[in-house]
Amino acid sequence: MLIMAIALPATISCSSSKTQSETRADIAEPRQSIVSDTFVLPVIPEALTDPGDRAKYLSLHFWDRFDFTDRKLLGRPEITEQAFVDYINILPLLSKEVADKSLLYTLGKVETDTLFYRHFASLFDKYFYDPNSPFRNEEYYLPVLQQLVQSSLLPEEDVSRYVFQLDMALKNRIGQKANDFYYTLESGLTFSLYELKSEYTLLMFSNPGCPTCEAVMARLNGSKPLNDALAMNTTSRTMLTILTLYPDNNLTEWYKYLPEMPVKWIHAYDKGMEVTQRKLYDIKAIPTLYLLDKDKKVILKDSSIEAIESFFSVTH
Repeated sequence: MLIMAIALPATISCSSSKTQSETRADIAEPRQSIVSDTFVLPVIPEALTDPGDRAKYLSLHFWDRFDFTDRKLLGRPEITEQAFVDYINILPLLSKEVADKSLLYTLGKVETDTLFYRHFASLFDKYFYDPNSPFRNEEYYLPVLQQLVQSSLLPEEDVSRYVFQLDMALKNRIGQKANDFYYTLESGLTFSLYELKSEYTLLMFSNPGCPTCEAVMARLNGSKPLNDALAMNTTSRTMLTILTLYPDNNLTEWYKYLPEMPVKWIHAYDKGMEVTQRKLYDIKAIPTLYLLDKDKKVILKDSSIEAIESFFSVTH
């Protein structure tokens, strides 16, 4: 239960007649003692009244009263891991610059103890990179990974894993052009992603017979925002193309499931398994969804259905 995270907006907001320059001025930080065997939030200076300033201060001092010399806390997830979850709930309240600074501050705190450093590295991996994490966010994870791959506090096998994650996280970032690839249709005709002329392309990596893929496909196929966008397609202009790509090579199964797949979509397979062999996309789990613009720049990466529907609800 994320009690602190839920209460955070109230914690960091209040009204004030002070000017912005006064609230952002250098303020003497209250003396705060380290507290063992528990987690205690830092005391935010009373002079900080602007919600943004309070969130920034909290994020940059979150761990100041946590005892990183007490290794017993490694076995207390109700304290340490819960505090970590509460901490990452603050990040969306910050600018990207401040969030990155805060993440590096956190890594600096745990560098005092090798076991804590490894534990926090695993927490960042679990919450920012795992495909099943509701907090999954590669943009937050990137500055962490850039430090982890250089760390002498991690075993070689962990560093190798983080090097791979960093390489994949840097591919197909939001705002960048997605990697091109060739896809082959049931007819045997082959085209490249970049040849596809569409205002938006929803790219779905999926496997035939995968129950989760079927559920996601059904949800997308019944989505009003997506169907509204598809309805705007004309002979002269394509608003939305939904392209499913089977990245494996069991074509017997793929052909078997084709009749059950939505008829308004394009269904294709990766004939040479180029996406997998060249690691063009980070497919952590199946299905994986990307939303691209007309220039094939990434709008949403490894996205949720909710985010895609929200985009089309707002856009159209």
